[in-house]
Amino acid sequence: MRILGIIPARGGSKGVPGKNIKLLGGLPLIAYTSNAANDSKYLNKTIISTDDLNIAEVAKQFQIEVPFIRPTLLATDTASSIQVVQHVVTYLESQEEYYDAICLLQPTSPFRKKGFIDKAIEKFINEAADALVSVLPVPHEFNPHWVFESNNKGFLHLATGDTEIIKRRQDLPPAYFRDGSIYITKTTVIKNGSFYGNKLSYIENDADFYVNVDTLKDWDKAVAKLPIVKDKL
Repeated sequence: MRILGIIPARGGSKGVPGKNIKLLGGLPLIAYTSNAANDSKYLNKTIISTDDLNIAEVAKQFQIEVPFIRPTLLATDTASSIQVVQHVVTYLESQEEYYDAICLLQPTSPFRKKGFIDKAIEKFINEAADALVSVLPVPHEFNPHWVFESNNKGFLHLATGDTEIIKRRQDLPPAYFRDGSIYITKTTVIKNGSFYGNKLSYIENDADFYVNVDTLKDWDKAVAKLPIVKDKL
């Protein structure tokens, strides 16, 4: 199976200006994801999709290919990740490059345990899934079976549609949220406008590695986590 790694990194960050090449522990933020991708034995190639020439030059320094500069239309706050990935697929296929699956690696989730990408790819292949995402457990107090929604009359009902609440924490079914570290999807599913398809698998991440850099507060969290995880990256 041919798998393409894609690192999406636009230049117009507002929460943390210039975050994709801002130095974290002496390295540009995108370097952590670039290094993890380069360590993978299953990614046939990894490219960066960016609209920013400075980001492109930094990516090249870390052996990541820059086949194009992303169109401005796909570098706005409203451009979706699926549109960005579809653009990559369309562009590469126009150059006679074809891949069976895409592995999206967001630089805003910089910390991945060594071998984590390959472990995820192996699970994706072995399960013949349409897609796989990395996840973390939802804390029990936020489990969907304990979450209420308000109806149009202002009354609450369980988000799951259940009529009775599960009383004991021990009886709650496991629930997960996407941690943003890894998305692997068959190219055919990407072309249909989805990252998930009908058969969505998952791999559980280590909470010590979780950070999603969107704000300056998140950046501070990344700085605090780096000494904990750096020897395992």
